[in-house]
Amino acid sequence: MECEGPTSVVFDQSLCEYDFGPTHPMSPVRVDLTMRLAAELGVLEGIERVDAPVATDEQIATVHDPALIEAVTRAGATPGYEDAARGLGTEDDPVFADMHRASAHVVGATLEAVRRVWSGESLHAVNISGGLHHAMPDRASGFCIYNDVAVGIRRLLDEGAERVAYVDIDVHHGDGVEKIFYDDPRVLTVSLHETGQMLFPGTGFPSDSGGPGAEGTAVNVALPPGTADAGWLRAFHAVVPPVLRAFEPQVLVTQHGCDSHMNDPLAHMMLSVDGQRAAYLALHDLAHEVAGGRWVVTGGGGYSVVDVVPRAWTHLLAIASGRPLDPTTATPPAWREHVEHVLGATPPHRMTDGRTPAYRDWSGGYDPETWLDRAIHATRMEVFPLHGLDPLP
Repeated sequence: MECEGPTSVVFDQSLCEYDFGPTHPMSPVRVDLTMRLAAELGVLEGIERVDAPVATDEQIATVHDPALIEAVTRAGATPGYEDAARGLGTEDDPVFADMHRASAHVVGATLEAVRRVWSGESLHAVNISGGLHHAMPDRASGFCIYNDVAVGIRRLLDEGAERVAYVDIDVHHGDGVEKIFYDDPRVLTVSLHETGQMLFPGTGFPSDSGGPGAEGTAVNVALPPGTADAGWLRAFHAVVPPVLRAFEPQVLVTQHGCDSHMNDPLAHMMLSVDGQRAAYLALHDLAHEVAGGRWVVTGGGGYSVVDVVPRAWTHLLAIASGRPLDPTTATPPAWREHVEHVLGATPPHRMTDGRTPAYRDWSGGYDPETWLDRAIHATRMEVFPLHGLDPLP
């Protein structure tokens, strides 16, 4: 779908200071390599690049307890500091110097993306360093110190938005964002993820569908491990477009963790870059269909930092710009040389995994003998009636 408005990416190099250390899976090099690849391929030529402000404590406190902000600030200034009750100093969230400022910078980037879209300065705005969806009001969790997405959605509500939809396609359940808005009927949260039976954070089942007065505004599709492009796209199209159309959001906010890829070391899904790209295209088109094109885009997980993340998110940036890349495009020699020189790694040579993503549409019926179809059916049965939708094919 053609874009009729400007796209911006909120990024400056200091966002790579969100860094848990050299042995941690969530290396900031994945963001750096993405921006380098996007620049080398000319993707950024069609996007306005905007420096990221640092969020104030007051802005962060619209979602997070002041005690957490105080603890994060103290941790970043005190070597060896730990506060297990607030998730700080754990294996997932080790303490690092100036961690409050680095985390507040990610929040600020998402707030700027939100501001630009809500004001109309940009039709689409991207913060690939964002998407820290596990952080809870009172504690850090799952590589996420502050929940930039939730702070951004809260800003939209405070600015007068009456309906905001959030779609999370990270392999892990978007538990923090869901929890923060679980009782708020103005926010629809949709998460497609590997089932919590098998993967952190162990939540996100179909019956988790919204609190009192907000029934049906939490939508969870808990997919079996091993799900590949065809099954994942089948689930996506069976659930996401119908609920978005029924909810009629004014803004679409999305989280694009690419840890659903077959090469990701922390999960058990089997998607290709091509399948992920197909989902990005679908979300772009849905933003135009249901939200007037108003689309706030964040990154998220993704721990195959050379082979997967830069390619997936460069496709995401290109789609947000309205100029998708041909999947068969070669990665630029200069980018490959940089990867080899800096990381000693062998980079991918093409922007594709050589897959052609296709799926069987739900309207053709389902097979209750398969785990995948049972999972999709359970979600539709739980939430579709609450939106006035027929859950059956």
